[in-house]
Amino acid sequence: MSLEELHAIDLLGRVPYGRLATSMRALPFLTVARHIVIDGRVVLRLHSGLGCHDACDGTVVAYGADNFNAAASAGGDDLWSVQFTGPARIIEPTCAQRERFGPLPVEVNGEPFVPSYLRLEPHFVTVHTLGFDASQQIRNAA
Repeated sequence: MSLEELHAIDLLGRVPYGRLATSMRALPFLTVARHIVIDGRVVLRLHSGLGCHDACDGTVVAYGADNFNAAASAGGDDLWSVQFTGPARIIEPTCAQRERFGPLPVEVNGEPFVPSYLRLEPHFVTVHTLGFDASQQIRNAA
């Protein structure tokens, strides 16, 4: 793995959720997903009721996560976002891997949450950062 890929994986581990982007019926589609990293691959847990997992199986998808909300509430940390692009496959994680995801949501859009799992093998990894000067933040707060 390159240094950028390692950095992106490290950043991804700092937040629990991100957004999966794919195409369904020739239209762009975004959905929220929980992620963990296993052996350099991003493993996603998402609601199967939306059908996104079937649309993603065997295709190239993009998965992105960021610290925008956490940094804004923390009052001044640098902002970052990561994106992983590559082929995705439906998988069945082990019990230990499922436990790493934490508790399941109860509902999605009023329907019971039914998990499905995708493994994304990143072929392209992108990291974007926005740095802020601490003296700027002090001036803006005054």
